[in-house]
Amino acid sequence: MSAPRFLENPLRVGMRLRRTPPPASLVILGVTGDLSNRKLMPSLYRLYVRGLLPPGIAIVGVGRRAWDRLEFQQRVRGALDEHLGAPVQEEMWRGFAETLHFCSSELADEAAYERLDSELREIDVAHIRSGNRLYYLAMPPSTYLDVIQGLGGIGSEGRGGGWTRIVVEKPFGRDLQSARTLNSTLAKWFDEEQVFRIDHYLGKETVQNILVFRLANAIFEPLWNSRYVDHVQITVAEEIGIEQRGAYYEEAGAIRDMIQNHVLQLLALVAMEPPITFAAGPVRDEKVKALMALRPLRGRAVDEAVVRGQYSAGLSRGESASGYLQEKGVSADSTTETFVAMRVFVDSWRWAGVPFYLRT
Repeated sequence: MSAPRFLENPLRVGMRLRRTPPPASLVILGVTGDLSNRKLMPSLYRLYVRGLLPPGIAIVGVGRRAWDRLEFQQRVRGALDEHLGAPVQEEMWRGFAETLHFCSSELADEAAYERLDSELREIDVAHIRSGNRLYYLAMPPSTYLDVIQGLGGIGSEGRGGGWTRIVVEKPFGRDLQSARTLNSTLAKWFDEEQVFRIDHYLGKETVQNILVFRLANAIFEPLWNSRYVDHVQITVAEEIGIEQRGAYYEEAGAIRDMIQNHVLQLLALVAMEPPITFAAGPVRDEKVKALMALRPLRGRAVDEAVVRGQYSAGLSRGESASGYLQEKGVSADSTTETFVAMRVFVDSWRWAGVPFYLRT
């Protein structure tokens, strides 16, 4: 009798990275910022250690600092030491550092993009030889329109037969009209297949496990509805303040920074119906249906269902912490929220009458 064969859960197979991408220049615009230091560089290093980056990749940082390549490598190493959460492997670091390049540019005018294009061509000839480029906008959302037009002006067709992609970070616009303007600007220069609107929170393993927990568990799936669930709470709690992100946070606030992207994505994963397959299209379609079923908050319903607040001076992890109004880059009379709590309803057959409590 043969030994039993254990099959991998098909839900996990459908959501797993299947292949190593082709050689390309990964161009991070705004590489000196918090997002790059805390999230992007540690993530790229982990991918490198796991062998999931292509052997011919060049990670090209673009920023206003007058750094050379060596100083950029040292800055990235410092970010890894601080934010990786594990010791950096020296042998792996040496290989990863070889992929790092830096282009100093303020991207203020057409000539700046032409210089950037020239530098990227030189890096491609020396290291990549594919012409493939992936632009990652890790910069304040208020700069997106100008940067997208600048990148489009130097060509969105790729070089030497290569492809071009562009990744746009959240928040995607300040409101409906600005989101539409951003979409139309992207469409002017890039095909939809070239554009990736990203929510990095969805990369967290716990978030990716929600659908497996829901749909592959015979105990929970029959109970996942209004008949058995009294309410749902989704809390995104953070211990740190805004730190060096004062100027960004004054633009965004907690609603745009967390609620309308991260938290609503979590709500959609909890509330959506099972997709026909776990390909990107069907999953997106079911998430959209869940979001379309959200009951609008209008008029007095906003006052009854939403609370906003700011953190004041106090203690964090036993140490003194400044209040929001004392943070660098924050207006002394700012009303920007750092805390939000709200009650919403998803008016679908599954969740009718069940309150969802969202807070961050």
